[in-house]
Amino acid sequence: MWASLRNIGRNAESGGYRRYAWTGADADCRLWFRMQAEARGLDCEVDRNGNQWAWLGDPLAGDAVVTGSHLDSVPDGGAFDGPLGVVSSFAALDELRHRGAEFNRPLAITNFGDEEGARFGLACVGSRLAAGQLTVEAAHRLRDGDGITLPQAMEAAGYDPDAIGPDPGRLARIGAFVELHVEQGRALDLTGDPVGIASAIWPHGRWRFDFRGEANHAGTTRLADRRDPMLTYAETVLAARREAELAGALATFGKIAVEPNGVNAIPSLVRGWLDSRAADQGTLDTVVAGIERAAREHAERAGIDLDVVRESFTPVVEFEHALRDELGALLKGSDLRDTGRDVPVLGTGAGHDAGILSASVPTAMLFVRNPTGISHSPAEYAAEDDCVAGVIALADVLEGLACR
Repeated sequence: MWASLRNIGRNAESGGYRRYAWTGADADCRLWFRMQAEARGLDCEVDRNGNQWAWLGDPLAGDAVVTGSHLDSVPDGGAFDGPLGVVSSFAALDELRHRGAEFNRPLAITNFGDEEGARFGLACVGSRLAAGQLTVEAAHRLRDGDGITLPQAMEAAGYDPDAIGPDPGRLARIGAFVELHVEQGRALDLTGDPVGIASAIWPHGRWRFDFRGEANHAGTTRLADRRDPMLTYAETVLAARREAELAGALATFGKIAVEPNGVNAIPSLVRGWLDSRAADQGTLDTVVAGIERAAREHAERAGIDLDVVRESFTPVVEFEHALRDELGALLKGSDLRDTGRDVPVLGTGAGHDAGILSASVPTAMLFVRNPTGISHSPAEYAAEDDCVAGVIALADVLEGLACR
């Protein structure tokens, strides 16, 4: 399975993946998913929001156990973030069939659409729509860097953008959702465990900072006469690092757009996107407020106009304790590494579809060790033995939840 997925959407120069929503690479990933489902005799369907579902058993019976993740990527992302969860889900089903397990609850494997938000700037679009956390009107306003709207992109890919919206009936038929994911950090590497259980997802969000100055000639305009928004943006980037360090949080300006974007032109507009995350809501609010305050102070001194827009936000997600504890009990004493220890429980600063669905469905997550902690990069990696341990752990969980 891994080999058949490896080259889809891979950039030859960077070695990373560019699997953006509603593009050719996305279509190839969706075809791959459908072929894997059909090869296992599963009924494959696409819901109103473009999320794929592969069913074993009656989808309408209710109390289904669902697993899966996503197949899209960030720009030049790694091979494991998202796809590991989907591949492991199919592999876990293969393992359960090998064991002769008998299912007494419907089982589904999912591929949620546009989880990374790489094209339209909003993460988890497919699951947000299904959970009613993104309105149809707001979704229709989403545009990519080329000005193509989400409805236009969906229609070009053969999907009906007028059908999108909340899907409470579908979510009500799910009894539990378990997402396996490569760890995006080194906590498991430091403890020596191949697999962990998620406790919570930190609150996090994305803010757009628009710095507007005055375009002019870079070779003829005196420094004293310039209204250069790039300088104010640079000061804000440094302020973000200071505020995050002081609070023990995270703050990153990872995307920037410049107009007119000429080598010999002073910019008229610098637009930067802030990603910030913290262990609790109060800390996150303090960090973002401090960054905005510093940006406005620098902008006022330099004669720069500033607009700040919160584009997305996800509050802290505490995974349902009962389901989380059930996973711990199912894996307790499992011979993952002959350690004799319980599977560790750890928090994460990364957002996931499981976090979005947690408001509507009992959800839980399993993490697979990432020895370097690197993610959202071609260097992202998990050892084969650890990936197999993840499959066995997921199979153990699904057997405990869905089988006699």
